[in-house]
Amino acid sequence: MIHYIKGVVTDSYGGMIVLEANGIGYEINVPANSPAYLKAGTGETVCIYTAMMVREDDVSLYGFADRDSLAMFRMLLTVSGVGGKAALAILSSMTLRQLVQAIAYGDDASITKAPGVGKKTAQRVVIDLKDKVKVFESLATDISAPQPEKGSNREAAAKALMALGFSRTEAMESMAAVPEGDYSTEEYVRLALRARNQR
Repeated sequence: MIHYIKGVVTDSYGGMIVLEANGIGYEINVPANSPAYLKAGTGETVCIYTAMMVREDDVSLYGFADRDSLAMFRMLLTVSGVGGKAALAILSSMTLRQLVQAIAYGDDASITKAPGVGKKTAQRVVIDLKDKVKVFESLATDISAPQPEKGSNREAAAKALMALGFSRTEAMESMAAVPEGDYSTEEYVRLALRARNQR
């Protein structure tokens, strides 16, 4: 098993990078939003954490800029119906923080934005990993924030934000930034929008 490879990114194309280390060019599949793409051709040394997948007709390396992303990739592979390509597509479609929040908030709609990931697969990701993503709490401390009570002004405000075009994840993230108070639904919405705009 190769845990990580330290070297220079000499090329990048089609979801892959070529990482040269000790005279060997490793072809590594990386997320589309990986910072490794930006390092191609700069001569800068990078460290890529890897997972090797071996099939009867193929051996592939998947690489990530940090250990947390690698851990999430491996976690996604435990979900029935999610292989290396689907897991990489999910990690390419959003940041790790956004993915953790989407799973924690049950926002399967955001996960379906990944190419080739349907609603049923996204729902399985949420159901199977909802309790497991707590290990990433340091990435998104607000995932442990209490969910709005049904029928409360906070819940109504979260629904109003979704009606305005926010995803469930974005709405819950915005509401988590607003302290509890005796606010009307409209005031909660205003405070949530203000908190979001101040980021």
